[in-house]
Amino acid sequence: MSVFGKLVMLGFVGGITGWMGLAAGGKGWTPAMLTDAAQVQFVIWTGLDAEAMPATAKEAAGPIIYYRHPDGLAEWSAVPKNAVDGRAFLPVLASEDVSFDPAAAPLAAADGAPRKILYYRHPMGLPDTSPVPKLDSMGMDYLPVFADEASDAGSVTVSPGKLQRTGVRTALAVLEPMAMTIRAPGIVVLDDRRVSVISLRADAFIETVEDVTTGSMVVAGAPLAMLYSPEIAAAAALYVSDLRNDGGRAEGSRQRLANLGVPAAVIDQIATDRRAPVNIALLAPRSGVVLDRMAVDGMMSSAGEALFRIADTSVMWVMADVPESALKGLRRGNMATIAFTGLPGETFSGVIDEIYPQVDMQTRTARVRIDLANPDGRLLVNMFADVTLATGDDGPVVQVPQSAVIDTGDRQVVIRDLGEGKFAPQDVVLGRQGAGMVEIREGINEGDRIVTTATFLIDAESNLNAALATLATPEAVK
Repeated sequence: MSVFGKLVMLGFVGGITGWMGLAAGGKGWTPAMLTDAAQVQFVIWTGLDAEAMPATAKEAAGPIIYYRHPDGLAEWSAVPKNAVDGRAFLPVLASEDVSFDPAAAPLAAADGAPRKILYYRHPMGLPDTSPVPKLDSMGMDYLPVFADEASDAGSVTVSPGKLQRTGVRTALAVLEPMAMTIRAPGIVVLDDRRVSVISLRADAFIETVEDVTTGSMVVAGAPLAMLYSPEIAAAAALYVSDLRNDGGRAEGSRQRLANLGVPAAVIDQIATDRRAPVNIALLAPRSGVVLDRMAVDGMMSSAGEALFRIADTSVMWVMADVPESALKGLRRGNMATIAFTGLPGETFSGVIDEIYPQVDMQTRTARVRIDLANPDGRLLVNMFADVTLATGDDGPVVQVPQSAVIDTGDRQVVIRDLGEGKFAPQDVVLGRQGAGMVEIREGINEGDRIVTTATFLIDAESNLNAALATLATPEAVK
């Protein structure tokens, strides 16, 4: 055909298409009806034989499975029905429906022997079986279950295409040390061993208090207050007298001053001057920050009454609350990494100094104490901390990714890959978790291949197989 002839033919076909579109809009024809009418008109106008036209589709066959709207709208019915305008819904035969099911299983085994059918199951997965072929309420055939498919009621066989569509991924169970870390909230507290309470061992009058108050930094040996104590003054006079009388009993007098809490430097000064002082200086026993000051000028202090409280903050404690389920891998001396809300962008390193021997009844957590250096004093009491603890190495254990475990609360299951598209659920006993892995104490061994994604889909189908096998009647199984 020449180029001119082809152009004429294209114009002719376009005209037919436009005319049929207008006709379809006015009469409410479906696309299938429009196609048939277009072919008939083309045959009439061109004078071609009907047998020369190509077949439009394979002839429909099979039972009626449902009815669809005559205009192709999204309306269906299980029984005959009329549309709003009175036209009847069109029947859809089995061969016309779209199916995503895999191809039917062969009726013969690989060795050529016929496959034995145990029973027939509902095509939509309902818990209904039959010993003989039958149709459901929609006219769909029950599916046969063969003996070689039902050898393991809890297993399921998945075709390669379905595996790819559902995104099933597998991994091997490995035998490695459990690399896990524990995150726990914490709080900064003072080191109890670095706190001093300053009090007197005898009644005394506070003459003057030095320029120190709450929050002041003091150094060891710095004077805090001047006091007068009749009992200390009498003991100092006796010590001087014993020193002047050849010192025979001076050792006992010196010990009495020490028992009354007089600092050794003050006693040495008395021995040097050979003179009993009226007022005694109260000295700081350690360097640190003044937490509390109770001493006031002119006050009377009874023996044992606290006058100052001083803490050395060069080392602080971080108390972390660790769940009891995570305590097994913790050891004294393990490293800890700590971040503080008040010091963003900074991390501190410490070691576990103590694991307290009790668990809180309400929170079910145990306290873990961490020593943390604080040379610049930036760590303050009651600061919140985010603590990351490293666990000890207890040797290699069998472990799998956490995504492979289906945990229903009272049952933990993994899906084993048995090869050739066959899968089966396996009950397991779990151990510790960390770094995206979970320890398997019982159920699987090193090297077993397990499913890590789409586990719920396979588990649901395997449970369905087990339920159908249970519901199958004895006559069907024979």
